[in-house]
Amino acid sequence: MTNHWNDLQWTDCALIMGANPAENHPISFRWLTKAKEKGGKIISVDPRYTRTSAVSDMYAPLRSGTDIPFVGGMIKYAIENNLIHKEYVVKYTNASFIVKEGYDFNDGLFSGYDEAKRVYDKTKWAIETTPDGKPVKDETLQHPRSVFQLMKKHYSRYDVDTVTAVTGTPKEDYLSVCKTFCETGKVGKSGTILYAMGTTQHTVGSQNVRIFAILQLLLGNIGLPGGGINAMRGESNVQGSTDFGLLWDNLTGYLAAPKATVPEHATLDGYLKKETPPSGYWSNKPKFVVSLLKSWYGTSATKDNEFGYQFLPKGNKNYSHINLFKAMFNNELEGAFLWGTNPVVGGPNAGKEKEALGNLKWLVAVDLWETETSAFWQKEAGNDPSRINTEVFLLPACSSFEKEGSISNSSRWMQYRWKAIEPKGESRPDLDIVHELAVKLKKLYANSPESADKPFLALDWNYGTGEAPDLDQIAKEINGYDLKTGKLLKTFGDLKEDGTTSSGNWIYSGFYPEEGKNLSQRRDNKDTGGGNFLNWSFAWPANRRILYNRASADPSGKPWSQDKAVIWWDDAQKKWVGNDVPDFKAVTAPTEPGGTGAFMMNKDGVALLFAPTMNDGPFPEHYEPFESPVPNAFSSVEYNPAIVINDGEFNKRGFKVDYPIVATTYRVEAHWQSGSMTRNQEWLSEIARYMYVEISEELAKEKGINNKDKVIVTSARGKIEAYALVTKRYKPFTLKGKKVHQIGMPWNFGYKGYATGATANRLTPHIGDANTMIPEYKAFLCDIRRA
Repeated sequence: MTNHWNDLQWTDCALIMGANPAENHPISFRWLTKAKEKGGKIISVDPRYTRTSAVSDMYAPLRSGTDIPFVGGMIKYAIENNLIHKEYVVKYTNASFIVKEGYDFNDGLFSGYDEAKRVYDKTKWAIETTPDGKPVKDETLQHPRSVFQLMKKHYSRYDVDTVTAVTGTPKEDYLSVCKTFCETGKVGKSGTILYAMGTTQHTVGSQNVRIFAILQLLLGNIGLPGGGINAMRGESNVQGSTDFGLLWDNLTGYLAAPKATVPEHATLDGYLKKETPPSGYWSNKPKFVVSLLKSWYGTSATKDNEFGYQFLPKGNKNYSHINLFKAMFNNELEGAFLWGTNPVVGGPNAGKEKEALGNLKWLVAVDLWETETSAFWQKEAGNDPSRINTEVFLLPACSSFEKEGSISNSSRWMQYRWKAIEPKGESRPDLDIVHELAVKLKKLYANSPESADKPFLALDWNYGTGEAPDLDQIAKEINGYDLKTGKLLKTFGDLKEDGTTSSGNWIYSGFYPEEGKNLSQRRDNKDTGGGNFLNWSFAWPANRRILYNRASADPSGKPWSQDKAVIWWDDAQKKWVGNDVPDFKAVTAPTEPGGTGAFMMNKDGVALLFAPTMNDGPFPEHYEPFESPVPNAFSSVEYNPAIVINDGEFNKRGFKVDYPIVATTYRVEAHWQSGSMTRNQEWLSEIARYMYVEISEELAKEKGINNKDKVIVTSARGKIEAYALVTKRYKPFTLKGKKVHQIGMPWNFGYKGYATGATANRLTPHIGDANTMIPEYKAFLCDIRRA
């Protein structure tokens, strides 16, 4: 989230796409309700009329997988109707930058495409620079190769009639959305976009978010209260888990994991030169990396051994979720630890993922209960246990109420939670399990002469030798030390690249300063201004609550509007003041170099309307989902040309001739994630007892299906049985004069717990986004019939 939960109250218009917060993020809706009380509008865009739609001012349906044309048309509408915030666009984005000659876009493909390898040569999308490396600009935005003109040309194809013929949105509803939301581009207004997995779980998921960003930048909505792009996470600590390197290709603090396939990554010096931009705050990356290595390896990290850089694994494979299970299926992995995850219910093409687990020699599942995944080998799961050779260990973990430690919510707020009750039975906190495992393995491998064991032995595991680690020591290590004085650091600005500082996660440095206490434990609920509550917990980075807040003021340092003031330049004090922590050095005057750099993390200090770093194009372009009922109306390129297509059992593709109906998955109020927790709770199981499929009245009539009938839903991957829920919440889409049906189903069911039912993800494809490899759960093809 660029903003935070209670900041939503200041929005003039909330555009909600790919999310249903009234049902799945109900606390967020408290703040949206406050916005409505102040006159704000709420727009719900969804294939289904949801609980969010029911309390919104406006609802517009769209077919799953068509977010880019929907928002691309809004971009065209904003530009053509002169609704963009032009000064903001000129000064705070790369709209004025000139793209080098040779860049092109033709029939769905950007320049530099290698069809055989399915990859782009991104050097073909370079920005023209001066001899000293600065971008060439035209602030009139008239140059034909300026980013603005290229963007305008790109989305000129996204006219209302073409867009609505693709999305299935009634034209009058679509135009109402465009008019209402684009009004937030006026000075004194702000609009927010809220999204969740309905946006990201597509083969164009990253570009879906990108196009939200483009629209918000054109309207001047980033950096303002009530503005921003705000991701609603699926559970309390998704933000914290990604912050701490649980993404397969990241170290902590979003530092790229070194790869054997990148020649420069062979040495620390090469890695730093490759990964560090010449300007922008990421130019400090060597300080972050070396301090991280010192945190992990302590005295084993010296300048002579590249601060332990060679201890880091240099992977040569993509081990995102999809490829990890493909590797299991192909007998490339011997064992796995699964911590609080249930892929037999939650993974794409879940039937094949269950089969893949059977190819492991051993599996350790750490969870509160026996899940479908830890029990995948049982007869109940449809297996002959005598034919499964995987040895499964189930370690009982305790719940969040039975342990303490910090979580980071969607607002980037690091909040400490104290233990409420003692763990039940033999269950233990995950951290205790990891700690004891590490301590015992350290002893076991202590005298090993094997070179492969040296990285593990080099780990500076100094959290105590008992069964439970010292949480305070862990917190302090995350914050980081001045290793010369032994004192805790005050801010990540104090990190150095010479090995004299350490920090387990640079973005959290400062939450535990030497002179204070663990700031994540703060609970001062006094509003410090603008609803920011700066003394409640700690927000990364540096406790700021609204990212890019420099953009809330004009280039001279004055707020665009006093009603939306966040920070401003005080000439008397010679610094930036306000009700938030400035998102840059507070003493940098607007007239100084970098003084208008509202997006300091980017090397040129501006936001990227044109992003030459994406794997599938510098502008978001519509491609149909991997399985689609219609051809692409915008080009002859059917689906995202940069996605990885795996052959064989894991990637069976369905076609409309056999599977003419669009399907999507979602959650319900009573069940959470794969249902492991909620389906083991009797009361919640009573609320949502049965697996069901929502279908429109029109489709039900065509198929001869009545409400509560048992039905069979089939896809190219398999079939499931469920109950039919015939509803007005779905309506058929009209796409270029042809009727296309869509159905939806919850993905929370399995065969364990009180409430049991078929698993929706037995139907979903094993295909992922071109940048993140997140699976395309939200748009696939199926058919349905009475059981």
